[in-house]
Amino acid sequence: MSHLDVIIIGAGAAGMLCAATAAQRGRRVLIIDHAAKLAEKIRISGGGRCNFTNLHTAPEHFLSQNPDFCRSALARYTPRHFLALVERHNIAWHEKTLGQLFCDDSSQNIIDMLVAECEAGDVQWCRPAQIQSVRRIEGGPMRFEVATSRGVFQSASVVVASGGLAIPQIGATPFGYQLAEQFSIAVVPPKAALVPLTLEPDALERWGALSGVSFEARVRSGGANFREAVLLTHRGLSGPAILQISSYWQAVGDARAPIEIDLLPDVDTETWLATLRSRKTTLANLLAEHLPQRFAKAWVETTAEDRPVNQLSKKQHTEITHALKNWPLQPNGTQGYRKAEVTLGGVDTRELSSRTLESQRIPGLYFIGEVVDVTGHLGGFNFQWAWASAHAAGQAL
Repeated sequence: MSHLDVIIIGAGAAGMLCAATAAQRGRRVLIIDHAAKLAEKIRISGGGRCNFTNLHTAPEHFLSQNPDFCRSALARYTPRHFLALVERHNIAWHEKTLGQLFCDDSSQNIIDMLVAECEAGDVQWCRPAQIQSVRRIEGGPMRFEVATSRGVFQSASVVVASGGLAIPQIGATPFGYQLAEQFSIAVVPPKAALVPLTLEPDALERWGALSGVSFEARVRSGGANFREAVLLTHRGLSGPAILQISSYWQAVGDARAPIEIDLLPDVDTETWLATLRSRKTTLANLLAEHLPQRFAKAWVETTAEDRPVNQLSKKQHTEITHALKNWPLQPNGTQGYRKAEVTLGGVDTRELSSRTLESQRIPGLYFIGEVVDVTGHLGGFNFQWAWASAHAAGQAL
């Protein structure tokens, strides 16, 4: 333990795969983690079955202030590489919609696999342990000293895989950002991502009463759009489409532009209404053919007059068509890190090598996984970034 090549801070998805990769290349590796339970974020992910990757992983599924940064790592460690590891450990899996891969049994399968891979490389563990300080050592082969509640360790390299701020109730902390700032490494201000949105009080009074109602829609903000389910809640908006768009809505900045919702993404509303122009049925009843009845009624009451379609003027038809395709809602915030899947922002990637994840200015210091300013879409992309960035660093150590 006194002659370590690598200390990895964080025993989550990225930390364990990086440790296993480096250790199986002959490096002497120690993992330090503060949590009493190992890899809780993996355990609770995917409803307990871990959405461990996405077959459609590509750079366009990630947000960063340096969008091209993720290309190198993702190209060199793909979903197929991780899937091969899963299959080597005889973990049964299945594909859901949109290329999402899940364990058939339990997320624990992925945790056990990562632990087994670490054991195959004789990785050493120091957990639970609180880190008291990390400092550089001038001269000699040992460049870093990490003081913990369970001892002081020195190593040639330190890898920060401490994650972001999402889900603090299972142990998320700002440690990684604070360490970066200690070494004068820039940090893009973090925000909750893949998170439900809250609404202004007047809108919440109207739509909160429909808590539990969901429908398929296309949601737009910040130049992005997602076609998935929207869920109305007692706090505002949730569902996959809202979680996805939340990252882009926040990335817009302080302008806080409203999100726009296409309520009938599969319908040419102009043609549809035109063909129904002679019907005596009310607009709410017609919309209920495509949307939940309670929502259709409430939407018409707040957006248009609920009268028989054959009594609507041409102007009203046009206005309704536009409103159905471009319904604006103004969020006033998010439900925060407690309800977020991941963190937007993090260690500025312009400070890191895209090939190795090593600091450009502090030799031997690496940042991988969620602590870095690379945030994936919902559906296994963030796990794939954890695997890819971990592998890139592990191969370089």
